[in-house]
Amino acid sequence: MKIRQKLTLQFSLMAGVIMLLFSLTVYFASATYRRDDFYQRLESRAYSTARLLIEVDEIDADLLNKIEEDNPISLPDEKIIILNYKNEILYSTDTRNVIIYDDDLLTRIRTSGEVRTRSGRYELMGILFPEEYNRFVVLSAARDIYGFDKMKNLRMILLLINGIFLILYYPAGWLFSARAFSPISRVIERVEAISIASLDLRLDEGNGKDELAHLAHTFNLMLDRLETAFEVQKDFISNASHELRTPLTAIRGQLEVLLMKDRPAGDYREATAAVLEDMRKLNRMLDRLLLMAHASSEGAREGFREVRIDEILWQAREELLKHEKEYTVTIALDENISDIENLIINGDEQLLLSAVTNIMENGCKYSPDRSVRVFLSHDEKHISIGFTDNGPGIAENEIERIFESFYRSKSTAWVKGHGIGLSLAKKIIDIHHGEISVYSRPGEGTTITLSFPARL
Repeated sequence: MKIRQKLTLQFSLMAGVIMLLFSLTVYFASATYRRDDFYQRLESRAYSTARLLIEVDEIDADLLNKIEEDNPISLPDEKIIILNYKNEILYSTDTRNVIIYDDDLLTRIRTSGEVRTRSGRYELMGILFPEEYNRFVVLSAARDIYGFDKMKNLRMILLLINGIFLILYYPAGWLFSARAFSPISRVIERVEAISIASLDLRLDEGNGKDELAHLAHTFNLMLDRLETAFEVQKDFISNASHELRTPLTAIRGQLEVLLMKDRPAGDYREATAAVLEDMRKLNRMLDRLLLMAHASSEGAREGFREVRIDEILWQAREELLKHEKEYTVTIALDENISDIENLIINGDEQLLLSAVTNIMENGCKYSPDRSVRVFLSHDEKHISIGFTDNGPGIAENEIERIFESFYRSKSTAWVKGHGIGLSLAKKIIDIHHGEISVYSRPGEGTTITLSFPARL
């Protein structure tokens, strides 16, 4: 059974139960009102009859019978019995003895002053009518013919209304479920339209307040993650295929040249050394591409732990100088740094080391003297690292593009590189909730500043 059908049946059942409870409430409230009203009328008739007989000396039982015969306010099939303190009947209109009572009932009336009960088809009201020298008991009984006819009519009306509405509840529930499911139907249609080629599509979040809006928002967040994952894979494949083609072509060309004819041993050694250098660069580039893919993934933050940023700087310097002997890296710490706790951040040590190494390498690579100066400082909210080189500087219109993958500035095209280092560093800084800024002017060098939130 589909959810819409279940919702329709549940709606019909719930509405039917509510209508039934409402009808029962109306019926029993009406029945209670009828009973109370009829007993009040019985009580009123009992008191009025007793007063005429007991308090008016000119009226005796025979005269009272004649008065009551044509009394317009008499109740249907009314019976009134008046007894003295000896339980002797002083007055009675019950000629056929249809009202059944006993001494126990009379005792209860004298004790409580009022008793409501039934005697066969009659509703009986017993009251105590005290007089100076006597305590009379008055029994007033009658049949509420009109009241029960009204209750029967009300019962039939309520049953008919419940039957009609029970039939109408199903189509009403069907329309209600259709209206309730229309946003879900739109969500389903929109989801069916989303494919690998259209991951940029998003669901309509409506008013942004109800549960369906929350569902759409959650689904859109999932699509954001999926789109990011696909973009990472797409960029990785595109970048790898683009960058791997050149060194692989060079390696293949050198090996093909060597195989054309016999050559001196020195030529083989030179070609082998050139191939190994190309392979070393190729391996380094692949490492950076893998790091870029990892830095772009959702799980990059899972390996975060406490790391000291000053230790990252010294490790990066050592790693860089191990491969590039002619580079010079000078690290200076702010003299106000007195506690190593001020230099701890939460992050991935390997990723931070890669980012810092790339920025150091860029500074040395583009400086004529192959040097870069690093300055570490902190304040109450941030830890800052500045990298300053003596390079040719960067034009203002190119500063925003230097963090794009494989972008190379025209002013530095003469320097070998792949354009991956700064884009990788930017991704790594971003996932650490840090900021990277560049200040540069042509001919005045470049300063790259990293800023990380201090651990509170």
